[in-house]
Amino acid sequence: MPARLPSDLCAIAFENPSLVALPTDASGDRRPRQVTGACQSRVVPERVKAPRLLGWSHPLGDHLGVLLPADLEGPAVQVLGGNLVLPTMEPFAACYGGHQFGHWAGQLGDGRAITLGELPAPDGSRWEVQLKGPGLTPYSRRGDGRAVLRSSLREFVCSEAMHHLGVPTTRALSLVATGESVLRDMFYDGHPELEPGAITTRVAPTFLRFGNFQIHAARGDQETLQRLVDYTIRRYHPDLWPTGASQAGPETVVAWFAEVARRTAVTVAHWMRVGFVHGVMNTDNMSVLGLTIDYGPYGWLDIYDPDFTPNTTDAQGRRYRFGNQPAIAQWNLARFGEAIAPLVGDVEPIRNGLEVYRRTFEAEHGRQMAAKLGLTSLEEPADEHLLVECLELMQHVETDWTLFFRHLSDVDLSAPGPDDPVQRARWRLQSLEPAFYQTPGDELAIRWDAWLDALSGRVRAQGLSTAERHARMRMANPVIVPRNYVVHEVIQAVTAGDTVPLDRLMQAVQRPYDDASRHPSFTGRMPDWAREQAGCSALSCSS
Repeated sequence: MPARLPSDLCAIAFENPSLVALPTDASGDRRPRQVTGACQSRVVPERVKAPRLLGWSHPLGDHLGVLLPADLEGPAVQVLGGNLVLPTMEPFAACYGGHQFGHWAGQLGDGRAITLGELPAPDGSRWEVQLKGPGLTPYSRRGDGRAVLRSSLREFVCSEAMHHLGVPTTRALSLVATGESVLRDMFYDGHPELEPGAITTRVAPTFLRFGNFQIHAARGDQETLQRLVDYTIRRYHPDLWPTGASQAGPETVVAWFAEVARRTAVTVAHWMRVGFVHGVMNTDNMSVLGLTIDYGPYGWLDIYDPDFTPNTTDAQGRRYRFGNQPAIAQWNLARFGEAIAPLVGDVEPIRNGLEVYRRTFEAEHGRQMAAKLGLTSLEEPADEHLLVECLELMQHVETDWTLFFRHLSDVDLSAPGPDDPVQRARWRLQSLEPAFYQTPGDELAIRWDAWLDALSGRVRAQGLSTAERHARMRMANPVIVPRNYVVHEVIQAVTAGDTVPLDRLMQAVQRPYDDASRHPSFTGRMPDWAREQAGCSALSCSS
């Protein structure tokens, strides 16, 4: 079959495999309610006043074979804004539950997301296309199904940035303004305000998450659970499906769970590498494909702090803090394993899958942190101390995560420097100064110098040349991540009608390992004003 040529969105024939394979609530009733015995509900987006294209991911559009809309308010934008449903689209919202902050929350579901259908790309891959913010669904609970510009732009930018950073993720094709205002209480403090509304077009092979399976297990609906598991493995893991099988047996389910665990471990290891903090790692925000999904109150480690969480809702318990993400992922996998355990009949194989997670994360995290330091591995006993000492030193003085590792590659580990210990330490730390929010004192500078000596020794022991070390570090350590303060400034500009900063930022995050001089306005330390600025230092789940 010949590859499809790039086309206008309105000319592409969508497919709807899940509506054929899975039980569906076909009533079309968008009123918030409990939906049982179904994996999804048919529902069409609600019309908005004046959809207008604000942002477009050119790399994703090219991959999907979707041309940039020529008219910023034309038919394709009407589709992306929810005002036009193409004849081959059969929109639906998914039913799922989840553990939120460690507690079972019951039915949740796509409260402000509607999947339009599946788009076949020119290379033969298939992608679910989903609108976030197109209106009420049966799963909106007390919400309105809309989304505001600030949260929509954050998801649009960050999901594409994560892809180019090499982190498994859902993606975003477009950002569309709705021309309408949305009432939101940003910090749930009794001061709601009208904000500009927007819709993000999200794309992924599937948006299925742990909670899609948990809801049927919680209701004791094993028949629907089995159908959903069968569909998921057949479609997304065909290599695991036994030839001639009519449904997934215990061995197949166990193998699938282990694969989900493996993928999850790889993704969380990447989060730790780039300094990403998801902010709301509920089980309903965990993808069964191991993708980063649902960019809500996320943040980045401007200042390295393992206890940092960007989510105001989590400010007291800090359950989803940066350093706790690996443990939370394992906890979430255990809850997912409990949901599918009835199809296995024995919890022990599920526990084995959790061991797959532990081993995979340990190996991946070690590999990625070694690359950040310019080493081939962290397998020797001294290597663990080397990493621990580095992180400890970073905490003694406010140290920027991204800038530190990027500038570490510029330190000449072999140069002797002055004889005086303090002068030598100061001389060697010059390359790292851009990463320090506070100047290290003499004692700390000498400790840093000793650490650099230890790192130099490990580089020599592994037989790495200066060029090899430099190249390894440049591939592992980005110079650009979509820092909250940068995105905050872009949101302000777009709200005022200027989309040029958004275009510039999107171009920058699509080349995150390029030299810093290309995008100096996006690569500096967090400014003092951003430390207490709403939307920079802390965010809420409000969107």
